[in-house]
Amino acid sequence: MSDARAEVLGRIRAALGPDVLAAVQVPRDYDREPLSGNGDVERFAATVADYRAQVHRVGASEVAATIGALVGTGTAVIPADLPPDWVTGVHTVVDDPPVGLDVLDTVDAVVTGCALGIAATGTIVLDAGVAQGRRALTLVPDHHVCVIRAGQIVDTVPQAFAALDPTRPLTFISGPSATSDIELQRVEGVHGPRTLDVVIVGVGH
Repeated sequence: MSDARAEVLGRIRAALGPDVLAAVQVPRDYDREPLSGNGDVERFAATVADYRAQVHRVGASEVAATIGALVGTGTAVIPADLPPDWVTGVHTVVDDPPVGLDVLDTVDAVVTGCALGIAATGTIVLDAGVAQGRRALTLVPDHHVCVIRAGQIVDTVPQAFAALDPTRPLTFISGPSATSDIELQRVEGVHGPRTLDVVIVGVGH
């Protein structure tokens, strides 16, 4: 240790004195109990839209038509366990067996479900569960269409972590992929899809 550094640290120790400060106990149990009923769907829709994602409020019978309009005449890759009635009339490629990156890079969209959504932050969480597929599906294609039921929405981040399994591969999505350089120039689509459409099913659509 250099003499200058030793002198500075010595002065700090002398200023602090011999007493050792007691560790501060920080409560970690706030907002962990889910509220009764659904999370705030209106707030979730608003915060998702703030992140430049497109929000679509639909009934259960409108999911296929909405996804069909979003994908259009293009091709969407889907997880093998995606509900087939979500993509009626859509040209799809099923990820079973897993398709290569060359295919993922050329399809027009990916359609998935999700584990849950967080109203406070406008975040969608995927955990590779039912209707979600592997992580590459939602990172490579340039357009992600994600379906979330109103009952999957929670209000806060602590509630979300209380409901999620930390041993699963968790992906948190807050709007389309974007980054900014040192001059704060926003660039979208760098680390994932350039376009995110969130289809909220049920409650006040």
